[in-house]
Amino acid sequence: MKHIIIGTAGHVDHGKTCLTRALTGVDTDRLKEEQKRGITIEIGFAQLTLPNGQTASIIDVPGHEKFIRNMLVGAAGMDVVLMVIAADEGFMPQTREHLGILSLLGVQNGIIVITKADMVEEEWLEAIEEEAREDVQGTFLENAPMIAVSSYTGQGIEALKQLIVQLVEGAEQRNQDRPFRLPVDRVFSVDGFGTVVTGTLLEGSMTVGDEVCIYPDEKKARIRGLQNHDVPEQRVEAGMRVAVNLSGVDKADLKRGDTLARPGSMTLSRQMDVQLVMLRDAPYPIKNDSQLHFHHGTRELVCKCVLLGTDKLEAGETGYAQLRFDQPVAVKNGDPYVVRFFSPAVTVGGGRILNADPGRHKRNDPKILEGLAVRASGSADKQVLQALGDAGTSMPKKSELAKAAGMTEGDLSECLAHLLEEGRAVELGGRYLAHDQVEALWDKTVQILSAYPKAQPLQPGMNRGEFRGKLLPKASQAAVDDLCAYFAQHRGLRLEGPTITLPDFQVVWNSFYTGLREQLEKTYAAQGFTPENLDDIAAGFGKKEAGARQVVQRLVYDGDLYALTAHILVDKAHYQQALDALYQLFDQSPEVPLSAFRDALGISRKYALAFLEYWDSVGVTKKTGDVRVLLKKRP
Repeated sequence: MKHIIIGTAGHVDHGKTCLTRALTGVDTDRLKEEQKRGITIEIGFAQLTLPNGQTASIIDVPGHEKFIRNMLVGAAGMDVVLMVIAADEGFMPQTREHLGILSLLGVQNGIIVITKADMVEEEWLEAIEEEAREDVQGTFLENAPMIAVSSYTGQGIEALKQLIVQLVEGAEQRNQDRPFRLPVDRVFSVDGFGTVVTGTLLEGSMTVGDEVCIYPDEKKARIRGLQNHDVPEQRVEAGMRVAVNLSGVDKADLKRGDTLARPGSMTLSRQMDVQLVMLRDAPYPIKNDSQLHFHHGTRELVCKCVLLGTDKLEAGETGYAQLRFDQPVAVKNGDPYVVRFFSPAVTVGGGRILNADPGRHKRNDPKILEGLAVRASGSADKQVLQALGDAGTSMPKKSELAKAAGMTEGDLSECLAHLLEEGRAVELGGRYLAHDQVEALWDKTVQILSAYPKAQPLQPGMNRGEFRGKLLPKASQAAVDDLCAYFAQHRGLRLEGPTITLPDFQVVWNSFYTGLREQLEKTYAAQGFTPENLDDIAAGFGKKEAGARQVVQRLVYDGDLYALTAHILVDKAHYQQALDALYQLFDQSPEVPLSAFRDALGISRKYALAFLEYWDSVGVTKKTGDVRVLLKKRP
């Protein structure tokens, strides 16, 4: 079943509340002050039953200029608007401001309702209708149906209901596949139940028992109960007016402007990139670094507006800006917002949030402006690629990418399918990169691995941990490993044990290193089972010490030297002789003490212990008390 929110809008005392009462039988002016003064101060709500049996919610908003802030709270959830114009006054300042606000919020469906038709002559009524039609030219109401009614005599009310039916049937159903989100417009307590909040469910669905996150403070609560127009519900859907009974929080923990949403589904932003559309009749321009009142959902904050690519936006112009805040606001990419001039507080513009979590920009960077233009008007494919570009090399998961692109995961999956098929994006273990980013990372990989042999010419390759630190120091090990596996499959990158090399890598023994190798091989062969400390051997090469150490590392890797400890190394021949001596001892006894091995080789306890502890570490032997037992039989 489709759920639709219908809202009233228009100048003060033009009959919005009376019209709501005529349609629903409900007086939405519930406050004593409203009834005393005869004007709406707070937003009001009623349920409308249409002639076809469908029900819809009506939001009645205040028209007085002093209560525009409250009007903005109600306007945030409207699908269809009844633009109310009194026949005895016609188009007025708040009519125009309300129309501008609704346009900025993306409302696309409406009916122009001329109220108080019983109070004027037919000729005057025709003139008002003609004037209204002229005033809405160039707006979403340009081709909207128009009807004259009287809330007192009932003239036109049934015909209006029929028009509403037609409009509701054509209105787009709010997205129920997204995580639920409900901006809070009222908070109160009910004896025996506890904390209750109300709002319009903008997207998704809520079910009794669901966990909710209260943004921006990120407190957690659970849904104890749900109501839609005083009727208990087990589940509510986008487009419904909802009262939510929460457990786990007190009334003092919430306020108007908070948002109930699925945990992790919102971005807490202190600065955001936006498209900024100036109203065509905005009374003031917006200059760079202006302070503005920012309205989003039911929340109002003061922000600093940093214009990008220009120093000033005049009435009717469109540009890009970064809005900066002193406190966090919970938003999603694609959300509409409205800004009002700081003083006097009049509506001047608004638009859509393009990037809820950007870094700070240079104001006239063409690349930034180009990226924002893609986010503002590009195809879904381009927006996903732009989101990947903005994510840099963080390699977002699907849920993170959907959030950054302002899309549902379902829509993103469809978009990613052909981006992957066309090779414009790459999936790496559930993470995503644009093709251009992959190419750039391959270029960097080649650069890193080409430079490494120049510093370490005899190494069999670069250690993977060191490589990760140079390529993507902030990325997870798993993400870089997935990237390396992709390069191994598609570019021939060689992954051998703990090392990584380019496809054509090979160690080249030049005459310098060949000479050092020959000297070291002779040295270790001569010193047999009791070689000098490595530091002393290397120091004996003088200025060639660094080269000698590199040769030693390579000889260890090739198996020509065995590093019993960091400082005691023996050549392959003597290592094998020592191992043969060990096995001969085990042929004679199942247990071999250190002294027996020491005497068999005729070496000191220090060297004998180095051999035995090495074999313990590689699983040949095991120390039990003061003796060794054999774990690995002779090959």
